[in-house]
Amino acid sequence: MAFTEAEVLAGLAEIVNEETGLAVEAVEPAKSFTDDLDIDSISMMTIVVNAEKKFGVKIPDDDVKDLVTVQDAVDYINKAQEA
Repeated sequence: MAFTEAEVLAGLAEIVNEETGLAVEAVEPAKSFTDDLDIDSISMMTIVVNAEKKFGVKIPDDDVKDLVTVQDAVDYINKAQEA
């Protein structure tokens, strides 16, 4: 079952909240994980692993560096679901 873009965004917001304690509302598409949300590389890897489990996708380590903004991650997960 594919998730909608809104469902992916909401799910990512929950994962970020669980990992960092940031408010779900703070996780907006245009925000940068590192610059705006202050997420370090270790937390980012945890977020990626949890997103893989939640959405049933695989995000190779080499691709994580390309996930700069929340929208990048949403788009990546949506494409990975279709594959």
